[in-house]
Amino acid sequence: MIELLTKGGVLVIPILLCSVLACAIFFERLIRFARMRSRGSGLAEKIAAEFVSGNEQGAMKTAEESDSPIGRVLARAMEVQGDDREMLETVIVNAIDEEVRDLSSHVQALATIGNIAPLLGLLGTVIGMIKAFMVIQEMGGKVNAAVLAGGIWEAMLTTAVGLAVALPTMVAHSYLVAKIDQYEARLQNGSVTFMKTITGK
Repeated sequence: MIELLTKGGVLVIPILLCSVLACAIFFERLIRFARMRSRGSGLAEKIAAEFVSGNEQGAMKTAEESDSPIGRVLARAMEVQGDDREMLETVIVNAIDEEVRDLSSHVQALATIGNIAPLLGLLGTVIGMIKAFMVIQEMGGKVNAAVLAGGIWEAMLTTAVGLAVALPTMVAHSYLVAKIDQYEARLQNGSVTFMKTITGK
């Protein structure tokens, strides 16, 4: 396999580096999301219940110690819960936006990798084809068909490698974007539940 890849030329190296980077980003985000799911489950309801019971300090402590996005959002909300509803909504929306931006960090890099990997492969193929036709020119057009075919498949190898990296990378990107949308919806639902509790509406 390694011998086959080496025939693809120097551009196979950056394509393989892109695949390594894409895998690192994908699995890092998966681990992050798994931790969030275990820490944030039922947290909004728990904090709201403590707040309603009059244990505001306990609710704040629970939110801060949860080390979860919904905990941080509700902690920010409790800091301004004595202000008007418009201010509370603004703080919550801003806090949710910050958490979503944090969840989305490096995910856009997957889309970039998915876009440039096949382009790098295509560039490698074009360079390989140029070399193949230069050989044909140097030999006066008298080239064995087997030799020509060998040069062409080696040139096209980089495109195949680029596509092999780009396709799963784009799938991974779409999956993570969908997960981020789900977590954003959970943050919004938890915030709405909490806001209704503390405002009585």
